[in-house]
Amino acid sequence: MDERDSEQLLRGRVYGADHDDPGPRPGRAYRELVGGPLDGLLLDVTGWAADTLADGADLPTHLGRYGGAGTSRYAPRAADPRRWDWGGDSR
Repeated sequence: MDERDSEQLLRGRVYGADHDDPGPRPGRAYRELVGGPLDGLLLDVTGWAADTLADGADLPTHLGRYGGAGTSRYAPRAADPRRWDWGGDSR
């Protein structure tokens, strides 16, 4: 499977969800991840505090620059906080 196949497989899925049930669930709050290795995934933020939502998140992923040892940084877009933009990868 090449990189394009991997990216297409992830679209519309929820970050961290079980592969057998990857879709969003009714009554949950999500943010769309934009850019970077998690582009197109939805992040379940149900129950997150307002200050945590404003800060964004460092999300563990094996798809980023540092493989399984890395995280990808996503933060709310100023004009549309329901979309979180990629800010880079780190260890």
